[in-house]
Amino acid sequence: MQVLKSKTLVSDAAAAPRAARRATVARPSVKVQAAPRLPPDTPKDREGVVGREWLGTILSRFGPVKDKAQNTTTLEFEKPLLELDKRIKEVRKVAEENGVDVSASIAELEGRAKQLRKETYSRLTPVQRLQVARHPNRPTCLDIILNITDKFVELHGDRAGLDDPAIVCGIGSINGTPFMMIGHQKGRNTKENIRRNFGMPQPNGYRKALRFMRHADKFGLPIITFVDTPGAYAGKTAEELGQGEAIAVNLREMFGLRVPIISVVIGEGGSGGALAIGCANRNLIMENAVYYVASPEACAAILWKSRSAAGEATEALRITSAELVKFGVMDHIVPEPLGGAHSDPIAAFPMIKESILNVYSEYAVMSEEEIKLDRYAKFRKLGQFQEFVVKGGDWRTALAERAATAGTTTKTGAWAATEAEARYIEQLVDADEKWEKLMAEGAEWLNKPVQPPGLGRTGIMDVAVSMVEARRRKQQQAGQVHKSAPAPASSNGTVVNAAA
Repeated sequence: MQVLKSKTLVSDAAAAPRAARRATVARPSVKVQAAPRLPPDTPKDREGVVGREWLGTILSRFGPVKDKAQNTTTLEFEKPLLELDKRIKEVRKVAEENGVDVSASIAELEGRAKQLRKETYSRLTPVQRLQVARHPNRPTCLDIILNITDKFVELHGDRAGLDDPAIVCGIGSINGTPFMMIGHQKGRNTKENIRRNFGMPQPNGYRKALRFMRHADKFGLPIITFVDTPGAYAGKTAEELGQGEAIAVNLREMFGLRVPIISVVIGEGGSGGALAIGCANRNLIMENAVYYVASPEACAAILWKSRSAAGEATEALRITSAELVKFGVMDHIVPEPLGGAHSDPIAAFPMIKESILNVYSEYAVMSEEEIKLDRYAKFRKLGQFQEFVVKGGDWRTALAERAATAGTTTKTGAWAATEAEARYIEQLVDADEKWEKLMAEGAEWLNKPVQPPGLGRTGIMDVAVSMVEARRRKQQQAGQVHKSAPAPASSNGTVVNAAA
């Protein structure tokens, strides 16, 4: 133990002079500056590329698209156009690699491609137009809204606890003018289509649209609707929730709105599902869009008992934009870029915006009453019909008899089958002339009729009149039965007075 202690003392004694020498030597003070704290996701140095340079390399990959995506759907009649475009790209690529100037040849090929595309789309059949209208790459409602508005705020809910993704609603401004935007929304892929129910709204979707139409009517916002649906959803749950009632209420209420309504068919407009947001002052339709009372497949299944006759049904339904404008169902065709809106959506958006603003400028100066009358008159003049009484519902025989009779004429020379019909026509004309005179003079009612609240709503007066007429017929029938029934007799054979 003593040896160990001595060794320890010796080592301590030897260490003391060394510590003293270190203390005598002046060492310079070095201040270590802490490195700046960077976000955790900042990339580290990689082969000399740091910070902003690294970010620039990443963002350079997201420039404008030069080539068409490989997964873009190509229709059958578009394949020759696609092949020609590929050949032009190959020629340009080879010329760039070899340093050869073939700009003249490329310009000639591009001119031929443009002419071929123009000829192809100018002679599309109704079936091909339907394929273009259903193209999966066609601009959707939200695509159009977000590209024609300065800013847009989407609104949700039908105030009954539900919100249908198949109907998009919101407030947006175009050149500083606020509009209420409502439209059908389809999906881009299977997942989104399932969420949007392939653009087929449920009853709560139409109630949601009606809620925001009333909101726009209250605050004086013009309404723009974008129609793109194969039809309202016809599932069991939708019918249980009142699909037909929801559509009918929308039809009734839209005719009473005091603000202008502009409807644009951007894809396919099917049946009451399209009409539920399409009762507008002015109906626009894109060049390659379609509008029908029933899908060609459903029409073929009903009339031909086979869906294979869909092509024939498409021809018979007259669903193309040119036919619809010819019949007065649509008012104006919105042009599309060459090759359809699906081939160049960016060029299609300004055309839609310009058409909407041109139409709105006509209604911006109208009063509320003029706007409602304009909408009512638009739908009243649709279609062709003949009105006359047919006995027993045999209208074919009635038409043949009218064609065979010599008939008579009114005071102005209009033909009528009988004298009674001629007098009826003159009464209608006199009533119309009297009404037009009152409207032109702006005359006020001397004894203005006072109607109970609610009768001013569309269709209520007709229902009330029909109910009164039905009650009168029942009373007359009951009176006739009462008169023809034999009076009851007493036990001794004498007649007893029923009134007594």
